[in-house]
Parts: sequence; C-alpha cells; structure tokens
Amino acid sequence: MTRHDQLDYSDRTDFEDADRGLVAPPGTDTVTTADGRVAWDFRATDFLAGECPDTVHPSLWRQSQLTARAGLFEVTEGVYQIRGFDLSNMTLIEGERGVVVVDPLVSAECAAAGLALYREHRGERPVTAVVITHSHADHFGGVHGVIEPGSDVPIVAPAGYMEHSVAENVYAGTAMLRRGGYYGGAPIEAGPTGKVGMGLGYAASEGTTALIPATLDVTRTGQEERIDGVLFRFQLTPGTEAPSELNFFLPERRALCMAENATHNLHNILTLRGALVRDAHVWSRYLGEAIDLFAADSDVVFASHHWPTWGTERLTRFLSEQRDLYGYLHDQTLRLLNQGLTGAEIAEQFELPPALASAWHARGYYGSVSHNVKAVYQRYMGWYDGNPASLWEHPPTASATRYVDCLGGVDATLAKAEEYTAAGDLRFAVQLLKHAVYAAPDRADAKEQLAQAFEQLGYGAENATWRNCYLVGAHELRHGVKPFALSAGGFAGALSVDEVFDSLAIRVDGPKAWGERLSTVWKFTDLGTTHRASLNNGVLVHGEVTGEAGPADLAVTLTKPQLFGLLAGKGTDGLGLDGDAAVLGRLFAVLDEPDPAFAVVTP
Repeated sequence: MTRHDQLDYSDRTDFEDADRGLVAPPGTDTVTTADGRVAWDFRATDFLAGECPDTVHPSLWRQSQLTARAGLFEVTEGVYQIRGFDLSNMTLIEGERGVVVVDPLVSAECAAAGLALYREHRGERPVTAVVITHSHADHFGGVHGVIEPGSDVPIVAPAGYMEHSVAENVYAGTAMLRRGGYYGGAPIEAGPTGKVGMGLGYAASEGTTALIPATLDVTRTGQEERIDGVLFRFQLTPGTEAPSELNFFLPERRALCMAENATHNLHNILTLRGALVRDAHVWSRYLGEAIDLFAADSDVVFASHHWPTWGTERLTRFLSEQRDLYGYLHDQTLRLLNQGLTGAEIAEQFELPPALASAWHARGYYGSVSHNVKAVYQRYMGWYDGNPASLWEHPPTASATRYVDCLGGVDATLAKAEEYTAAGDLRFAVQLLKHAVYAAPDRADAKEQLAQAFEQLGYGAENATWRNCYLVGAHELRHGVKPFALSAGGFAGALSVDEVFDSLAIRVDGPKAWGERLSTVWKFTDLGTTHRASLNNGVLVHGEVTGEAGPADLAVTLTKPQLFGLLAGKGTDGLGLDGDAAVLGRLFAVLDEPDPAFAVVTP
C-alpha cells in the first residue's frame, strides 16, 4: 500500500479546484430545525484550518480540509453547487423559468438554507424540477426544503428509485442507522482526537427528512428530457454505487454529472453501515460507457460529492482512472479467489497499481481497498471461506470465553494483548481484547485497554469511516451506548401498502407467533384497493386482492393515513371493523420493536 510520505503533498490541484468558482460562503454559523435543534454547524470543521496533528493521518487531514469548503460555487455558466452544507452536494441548474435542483441533501433545513444562499446571489428563481440521481437518503431526504409537500413540481429519478430507497432505508433501517452511527462518527466530538469527516464530506445533517415518489422515471441510457428548457441526456447505471442510479450530461453546457459513481476517493463496494454488495465489474463498465458517451464533449465533470474537474483531457483521465480502479479491484480479487485465497487473505496482499495508488482521487477515504476486496469476494463466494471449521463456529460470547480460557483467564489475556500492543501489533491486540471484553463484560480495565487500542488504530487510519468506527467503539466502551439523532421516520409516508405490510412482516417474533392462526382483510377507501394479510407458522403473508377477498377473522375498512395512525398506537376510532376485533391485538402482540441502540463492541 502506498505510504502517505510517497504521496505528492505539494500537489495543490485539488485545493485549486475545490476553491474555484466560489460565489459566496455560508451566511450563518448554523442551520437549525423548527424546534431549535442544530441540523448543521459550519463551525464544526474550523479546526481543520490548522496543521495536521499526530492524531490524524496526514492524507485524511488533507481530504477533510477539502471537503470542509462550504458555500455556493459556480461550476460553469448556469450550473451551480451548494457544497459543505451537508454530507452531499446540491446542484442548481438554471433554466428558462427557474432552477432545476439536483439531489437536495439529507435534510430539508440544509437544502432550504442552500437554496436561500443561491437565491440571494442569483435571484428569486422558482424550483421548476427536482432530479434525484439515486436511491440514497443524502440525495433525496431534504426534498421538502426546496419544494412544498404536495407540490406538482416534477420529480425525475432513475427506474427503481422508490423500491430501492425503501429496501435500503426502511427494511433494515434500524440496524443500518445504528451501524451508520459508527462509520459516521455520530457520538464523537469534532476535532483532532475525534471526528474529522467521512471522506465524502464532513457528516450527515440532523434535520427533517422525507421520501417522495418520482413523477418521471429514467428507464434507459440515451433518454433525453428537456426540463425547464434545459436538455438532459441520461445514462442509467443500476448496480453501481446504488441499485438505482443515473448520470446525466448537459450537452448545451458541456457539463457531465457523475452522481456518486466517480468522486474524489475510492468508494464502497460494501459500505460499513451495511447494504447490498455492489457490483465493481458493472461499476467499471458504466464508467467506461460514460467516457465513450460524454467525455469528449465535456468541459467539466461534477458529482454529488466533492468538487468538479475541469478540462476535457483532465476529466477524461480522472474518469479513466476511476474506471480502472473498480475494474482492478474486481478482476484481481477474482483472479486470486480462483487460486484458492479467501477474502481476508486477498485483502492482506492486495496492492493497487502505482499510478492508481498515488492518485489522490483513488485513495481510500470512504471505501478502502481492504474492505472492498472482501466485498467483491463476498459477492461471488458468500460468507463461507470454504474451510469446514468455519461452518459452525460459536457466536462471539461463547467463542470469547473459550479463547480466554485457553489463554489462562482474563488477566493473562490482557497481559498478552499489552505485549502485542507494545510490539506495534494493534490489529491482533484488539482481537485479544475483544475476547476479554466479551468473556468478562464487567471488567472496566479490559474495556479501557480495548478503548485505548481502538483510539490508536483510529488515529493512524487514512480511511475516515475506519477512523470513526474505531473512535466510536472507544467512546462506547467508556461511556456506554447513547442513542443519537438518526431517523428514517420521514420516509414512512412514502411507503406503499405492500411495503407497510412488508415492514410488519419483518417485525413478527417468529417463535412467539408459531401458534397463531389469523386472517385479516384491509379495505382502503382512499386507494380503492383491498389487501389480505394472514399470520401462519410465524409468517405474515400478504398481498393485494383482486376480486372477492374471501372470509377472514376480521375485515378493516380504513384509509392509508388511518393505517399509519393505527400502527402509531392511535387506536381504532373511525375504522370500520367487521368480525373479531381482538385479532388486531393478537397481531400487534407478536410484533417486535427494533432496538436502535443495540450493543456493538460489548455483548
């Protein structure tokens, strides 16, 4: 792996690009919610103006300085970006009647603040359309900061956007948000010994989120739409950075948007918060297609994170290196797994070609070579490494007690871990200390020793999300689990009835429901649809009914908002109930409540 002292720190090109086109910095120190909470604090990154301390990897410090730049920037004539107001960028494309907003950030408050800064300097242009490049919340969550709920402003998104937004943010949402707090560094303070960013940006804002459906789907590459007089030429890129994603080209402005498919760092093949494993092969192929389709006709390439790259030659080289980065990760991992190496073994010996390893935009600030290689292996081979000893391992606490017993007890394990720490092998020290903590979770000295080792690993990490994971782990070992402000609650209203029942099905406590047999029919007067849901063998089977619903233990007549009210515990007032009303109580009695504060570094 390229050491940081082999990188060209005298190269200031990225800083020049990140500062280019600045129209105005933010006009306020903070962005707040209606109830007074701070959604975004521009002062949080002030410390990055100083010299790199010995508690942060110099390469990561450099990246964090770049992503901390905030304000309104001109990309090219008629194309502007709001950067540093959230984890992502919001792009504003001026049309004939107003402005088209692309990717309205995580939260409404930050998107509204960005739009206000734009209007202060470019005039009171109305929002004439919203383009959402992909199905991740930092690119659609703030939509109600740029348009009112119920607005008839067109929403353009790639095919599958709603389906994948729900699947990723709702079905496994609790666990993803919990782990997202680790890789985002949610509970740790900003500063040289704490959070310095996420590689893609500083952090995700903590305001109000929403999910609304598209009114215009992009279904194919080459599809053209004239939106507020501006010609958009789309490239559909499913299975890349998101299951549903698109790039677009503005031929009249010679500007190319790469969404999140080409940013100034190595991205994730499998994000540490959890997600479907992405396809590095198709990612590389789509980058090659974008070069073939658009590069020669482009003067600037920009994305939904980071800063643009100007000049046809420079942007072509940037995209080509990004293409080769994901292609190399894919192809070499497959080559080595076909030689019998496991994911961990491949990751340990994997090196990028020197031209890629020394390119700043290919460094692992958000994704890493190590966990991306393991993700490629997982995509093809799954969790099993092929060794039968791995088939039926004990879970963590049971394994830990046995390892600690073999080492001679907790004290002996701590002493041995100290030896490895002193020898500089923090990687193995934390493995030993994890066993000590799981075997003896009440031992404060074991937790503190592990916390100190996590801190040292965090301070040395070039990858921002690795740093955050290590430092959040240390924080929780010392202070326990403290829930932080992360929520996907604003997405609930966008769920279809099928998706609502899917969400209930994954909450059924199977063993508790083994003996239950019940059937329900749900007649939605506002939708004109009927759904049937039956609980048998611990499985909630449901679906829309065409024709007669057939007999059921209970038939409920209601509206979709009333369904949400019922699930929120508001009771059955106003609902039509025909049959055994006790069935609802029996159904709700077997539903589990997700735990948003489950333990991660302790049993």
